Amino acid sequence: MIGRLRGLLVHKQPPWLMIEVGGVGYELEAPMSTFYDLPEVGREVVLFTHYAQKEDAVALYGFFHEAERRLFRDVQKVTGIGAKIALAILSGASVDEFARLVQSGDVTALTRIPGIGKKTAERIVVELRDRAADFVGAGAVLGSKGVPADPVTEASVALQQLGYKPAEISRMVKDAAPGDSPEDIIRKALKSVLRNG
Repeated sequence: MIGRLRGLLVHKQPPWLMIEVGGVGYELEAPMSTFYDLPEVGREVVLFTHYAQKEDAVALYGFFHEAERRLFRDVQKVTGIGAKIALAILSGASVDEFARLVQSGDVTALTRIPGIGKKTAERIVVELRDRAADFVGAGAVLGSKGVPADPVTEASVALQQLGYKPAEISRMVKDAAPGDSPEDIIRKALKSVLRNG
Protein backbone atom coordinates (compact mmCIF):
# COMPACT_ATOMS: atom_id res chain seq x y z
CA MET A 1 0.00 0.00 0.00
CA ILE A 2 1.33 3.45 -0.93
CA GLY A 3 0.20 5.97 1.69
CA ARG A 4 2.36 9.02 1.00
CA LEU A 5 4.75 10.29 -1.66
CA ARG A 6 7.47 12.92 -1.38
CA GLY A 7 9.16 13.88 -4.62
CA LEU A 8 9.56 16.28 -7.51
CA LEU A 9 6.41 17.53 -9.22
CA VAL A 10 7.19 16.94 -12.91
CA HIS A 11 3.75 17.40 -14.50
CA LYS A 12 0.35 18.80 -13.59
CA GLN A 13 -2.68 18.95 -15.88
CA PRO A 14 -5.99 18.44 -14.06
CA PRO A 15 -6.99 15.83 -13.10
CA TRP A 16 -3.53 14.21 -13.57
CA LEU A 17 -0.18 14.94 -12.02
CA MET A 18 3.15 13.13 -11.88
CA ILE A 19 5.66 12.99 -9.04
CA GLU A 20 9.16 11.63 -9.51
CA VAL A 21 10.40 9.69 -6.48
CA GLY A 22 13.84 8.09 -6.68
CA GLY A 23 13.81 8.10 -10.48
CA VAL A 24 10.30 6.59 -10.74
CA GLY A 25 7.41 8.73 -12.03
CA TYR A 26 4.16 8.12 -10.15
CA GLU A 27 1.05 9.20 -12.07
CA LEU A 28 -1.78 10.26 -9.78
CA GLU A 29 -5.30 11.51 -10.23
CA ALA A 30 -6.20 14.37 -7.89
CA PRO A 31 -9.16 16.63 -7.12
CA MET A 32 -9.06 20.36 -7.85
CA SER A 33 -8.77 21.03 -4.11
CA THR A 34 -5.29 19.49 -4.33
CA PHE A 35 -4.37 21.33 -7.54
CA TYR A 36 -5.12 24.66 -5.83
CA ASP A 37 -2.25 24.01 -3.39
CA LEU A 38 0.35 22.40 -5.64
CA PRO A 39 3.72 24.14 -6.05
CA GLU A 40 5.17 25.00 -9.46
CA VAL A 41 6.45 22.15 -11.64
CA GLY A 42 10.04 21.34 -10.63
CA ARG A 43 9.43 21.86 -6.90
CA GLU A 44 9.21 19.21 -4.19
CA VAL A 45 5.77 18.16 -3.03
CA VAL A 46 4.38 15.76 -0.42
CA LEU A 47 1.01 14.13 -1.08
CA PHE A 48 -1.15 11.68 0.85
CA THR A 49 -2.18 8.87 -1.48
CA HIS A 50 -4.92 6.30 -1.90
CA TYR A 51 -4.07 3.13 -3.82
CA ALA A 52 -7.00 1.37 -5.50
CA GLN A 53 -6.83 -1.98 -7.27
CA LYS A 54 -9.72 -3.35 -9.29
CA GLU A 55 -9.94 -6.42 -11.52
CA ASP A 56 -8.89 -4.52 -14.64
CA ALA A 57 -7.00 -1.47 -13.34
CA VAL A 58 -4.76 0.00 -10.69
CA ALA A 59 -5.13 3.66 -9.72
CA LEU A 60 -3.29 6.03 -7.43
CA TYR A 61 -4.99 9.16 -6.10
CA GLY A 62 -3.18 12.10 -4.53
CA PHE A 63 -4.31 14.59 -1.87
CA PHE A 64 -2.61 17.61 -0.38
CA HIS A 65 -4.41 17.21 2.96
CA GLU A 66 -5.22 14.14 5.02
CA ALA A 67 -8.81 15.42 5.44
CA GLU A 68 -9.30 15.25 1.65
CA ARG A 69 -8.13 11.65 1.54
CA ARG A 70 -10.37 10.73 4.47
CA LEU A 71 -13.40 12.30 2.77
CA PHE A 72 -12.49 10.60 -0.54
CA ARG A 73 -12.47 7.22 1.24
CA ASP A 74 -15.57 7.78 3.38
CA VAL A 75 -17.79 9.12 0.62
CA GLN A 76 -17.15 5.98 -1.47
CA LYS A 77 -18.80 3.93 1.28
CA VAL A 78 -22.10 5.51 0.19
CA THR A 79 -23.98 3.23 -2.23
CA GLY A 80 -23.51 4.31 -5.84
CA ILE A 81 -20.46 6.52 -5.31
CA GLY A 82 -17.12 5.59 -6.82
CA ALA A 83 -13.79 7.34 -7.19
CA LYS A 84 -14.93 9.61 -10.05
CA ILE A 85 -17.80 11.13 -8.05
CA ALA A 86 -15.63 11.30 -4.91
CA LEU A 87 -13.09 13.38 -6.88
CA ALA A 88 -15.90 15.58 -8.25
CA ILE A 89 -17.10 16.22 -4.68
CA LEU A 90 -13.63 17.35 -3.59
CA SER A 91 -13.31 19.45 -6.74
CA GLY A 92 -16.68 21.10 -6.22
CA ALA A 93 -16.52 21.85 -2.50
CA SER A 94 -13.94 22.13 0.25
CA VAL A 95 -13.98 19.46 2.96
CA ASP A 96 -15.45 21.99 5.43
CA GLU A 97 -18.09 23.12 2.96
CA PHE A 98 -19.09 19.55 2.09
CA ALA A 99 -19.35 18.67 5.79
CA ARG A 100 -21.57 21.72 6.34
CA LEU A 101 -23.84 20.78 3.40
CA VAL A 102 -24.19 17.21 4.70
CA GLN A 103 -24.84 18.29 8.29
CA SER A 104 -27.49 20.79 7.18
CA GLY A 105 -29.04 18.27 4.77
CA ASP A 106 -28.69 20.65 1.79
CA VAL A 107 -29.60 18.17 -0.96
CA THR A 108 -30.09 20.97 -3.52
CA ALA A 109 -26.54 22.28 -3.14
CA LEU A 110 -25.12 18.74 -3.28
CA THR A 111 -26.87 18.06 -6.61
CA ARG A 112 -24.93 20.97 -8.17
CA ILE A 113 -21.79 18.82 -8.00
CA PRO A 114 -21.39 16.90 -11.32
CA GLY A 115 -22.41 13.26 -11.04
CA ILE A 116 -24.64 13.71 -8.00
CA GLY A 117 -28.36 13.41 -8.57
CA LYS A 118 -31.10 13.93 -6.01
CA LYS A 119 -31.20 10.31 -4.82
CA THR A 120 -27.43 10.14 -4.43
CA ALA A 121 -27.42 13.45 -2.54
CA GLU A 122 -30.13 12.13 -0.22
CA ARG A 123 -28.12 8.93 0.39
CA ILE A 124 -25.02 11.03 1.17
CA VAL A 125 -26.93 13.04 3.76
CA VAL A 126 -28.48 9.96 5.37
CA GLU A 127 -25.30 7.84 5.42
CA LEU A 128 -22.72 10.53 6.25
CA ARG A 129 -24.51 13.07 8.42
CA ASP A 130 -23.34 11.49 11.69
CA ARG A 131 -19.71 11.42 10.52
CA ALA A 132 -19.57 14.78 8.72
CA ALA A 133 -17.87 16.50 11.66
CA ASP A 134 -15.01 13.97 11.43
CA PHE A 135 -14.11 15.12 7.90
CA VAL A 136 -12.71 18.42 9.11
CA GLY A 137 -9.38 19.26 10.70
CA ALA A 138 -6.23 17.84 9.10
CA GLY A 139 -2.97 19.76 8.92
CA ALA A 140 -2.01 21.68 5.80
CA VAL A 141 1.24 21.76 3.88
CA LEU A 142 2.20 25.07 2.32
CA GLY A 143 2.47 25.29 -1.46
CA SER A 144 2.93 27.97 -4.10
CA LYS A 145 0.91 28.49 -7.26
CA GLY A 146 2.23 28.87 -10.80
CA VAL A 147 0.45 30.97 -13.45
CA PRO A 148 0.46 29.35 -16.90
CA ALA A 149 0.25 31.21 -20.23
CA ASP A 150 -3.48 30.78 -20.83
CA PRO A 151 -5.26 30.24 -17.51
CA VAL A 152 -8.82 30.46 -18.88
CA THR A 153 -8.19 27.68 -21.41
CA GLU A 154 -6.52 25.47 -18.80
CA ALA A 155 -9.39 26.09 -16.37
CA SER A 156 -11.96 25.31 -19.09
CA VAL A 157 -10.26 22.00 -19.93
CA ALA A 158 -10.22 21.02 -16.26
CA LEU A 159 -13.91 21.91 -15.84
CA GLN A 160 -14.76 19.83 -18.92
CA GLN A 161 -12.91 16.85 -17.41
CA LEU A 162 -15.01 17.31 -14.26
CA GLY A 163 -18.17 16.76 -16.35
CA TYR A 164 -19.38 20.28 -17.15
CA LYS A 165 -20.73 21.07 -20.64
CA PRO A 166 -19.05 23.73 -22.86
CA ALA A 167 -22.01 26.14 -22.54
CA GLU A 168 -21.89 25.87 -18.73
CA ILE A 169 -18.12 26.34 -18.73
CA SER A 170 -18.21 29.57 -20.74
CA ARG A 171 -20.68 31.00 -18.18
CA MET A 172 -18.58 29.72 -15.29
CA VAL A 173 -15.29 31.30 -16.45
CA LYS A 174 -16.69 34.65 -17.62
CA ASP A 175 -15.75 36.34 -14.32
CA ALA A 176 -12.06 35.44 -14.65
CA ALA A 177 -9.91 38.45 -13.75
CA PRO A 178 -6.56 39.35 -15.34
CA GLY A 179 -3.80 37.67 -13.37
CA ASP A 180 -6.01 34.82 -12.10
CA SER A 181 -4.34 31.40 -12.21
CA PRO A 182 -6.31 28.42 -13.59
CA GLU A 183 -6.79 27.27 -9.99
CA ASP A 184 -8.27 30.68 -9.04
CA ILE A 185 -10.65 30.60 -12.02
CA ILE A 186 -11.78 27.03 -11.27
CA ARG A 187 -12.25 27.79 -7.58
CA LYS A 188 -14.45 30.83 -8.36
CA ALA A 189 -16.40 28.91 -11.01
CA LEU A 190 -17.14 25.95 -8.73
CA LYS A 191 -18.11 28.19 -5.81
CA SER A 192 -20.52 30.14 -8.02
CA VAL A 193 -22.14 26.89 -9.25
CA LEU A 194 -22.46 25.58 -5.70
CA ARG A 195 -24.10 28.81 -4.51
CA ASN A 196 -26.21 29.76 -7.54
CA GLY A 197 -26.98 26.49 -9.27
